[in-house]
Amino acid sequence: MFASICRRRLLRLRQIPSAAGTNPSWPPNPIDLHFHGNSTSAIAGAAVSEPCPATVSYLISCGLSPAAAAASKRRIRSTDRADAVRALFRSYGFTDADITGMIRQASLILTLDPDRILRPKLDLYASLGIQPRKLASTTALFMRSLDKHLIPCIQFLRGILGTDDAVCRAISGNPRGLTMGDLDRNMRPAVDTLRRLGLPEKSISKLLILNVGVFMISPDRMSEIFEHLKSLGLGVTDSVFVYGIRALSGLSRETWLRRVSLYKSFGLSEGEFVEAFKKQPWIMRLSDEMVTKKMRFYLDELKLELSDLMGQPVLLGYSMEKRIIPRCAVLSVLMREGKIQPNIKLLSALLANARNFSKKYVLRYAHEVPDVVKAYEGKIAFEGFRGRDVLVPLNP
Repeated sequence: MFASICRRRLLRLRQIPSAAGTNPSWPPNPIDLHFHGNSTSAIAGAAVSEPCPATVSYLISCGLSPAAAAASKRRIRSTDRADAVRALFRSYGFTDADITGMIRQASLILTLDPDRILRPKLDLYASLGIQPRKLASTTALFMRSLDKHLIPCIQFLRGILGTDDAVCRAISGNPRGLTMGDLDRNMRPAVDTLRRLGLPEKSISKLLILNVGVFMISPDRMSEIFEHLKSLGLGVTDSVFVYGIRALSGLSRETWLRRVSLYKSFGLSEGEFVEAFKKQPWIMRLSDEMVTKKMRFYLDELKLELSDLMGQPVLLGYSMEKRIIPRCAVLSVLMREGKIQPNIKLLSALLANARNFSKKYVLRYAHEVPDVVKAYEGKIAFEGFRGRDVLVPLNP
């Protein structure tokens, strides 16, 4: 379907813009954006300095708070058009919550022509299989020109990734990445830089699926990232190299140094930290607060050895609330009931996949010890293993 859409559009375009073609810019203010088919003359609203009572009332009816509605700088001149926009999004599978969130981001979207501006873009995204909730997170996906930006960029991505499914995963992973910059100023130079630095084609594809936002990294900064990763002992052909690029792409040198110092403050040596990073580069993307919270829990509450924890740095990526604490609560219940011994291999239990953990510790004992189900569902709090086995019911 995407190819069919492109063919229809290309009947007018003749060819996808190349490096010698048009070079649309990305203005800083979404109100100034140029839309498919026309410029801002196609917008049925106008910027205002004072809140318009009718607009505020309408936005409140859309689910916005009075404060958010009053903060809108866009007057809605046609509620019929705004209603048509909302109906169009619903027809493509957007929930009312999705639509409210989009309006909260940019009420401007209610003033766009539903059939001439929005529907062709919705058709394009639907042809790729991008879910409405992903699109709803980034209203700018509906602000960029279809012919001058979206189709050329998606075609460029498809030429690298090979399939619409891969393009869908890339855009879904970071929808904002498709709206940033433009094809000839950012995307082509970024990919050319990755090739020049020796990253294999399959790794480039993987990197774009992981984070299409790497298009916005300058060639000089990308070269710095490559050199940094190489200094840590990673090679461009190593499978983890692309994860290293992803981890460093949003970090300044100051943030890197601060976070390394934070990890070392728990007793980690420089060499141990590097080994942990090489296994799971994204440990550097955790906030300082989250690093401290998780390290303290594993070391102080669970009494894990630092070497064991950093030997399995994937543990730092797991959700405490959704995975680790419920599992610990389950084990605590079973210890209390004498079903398992306190000296079980805790790391193995925490690292096991959901199916295996549930089978071994939850389903096996569910009839004898109903509390294991409550604990696994987060309805029993974990208060520690050693000398502090207290079960606290949550939301009874």
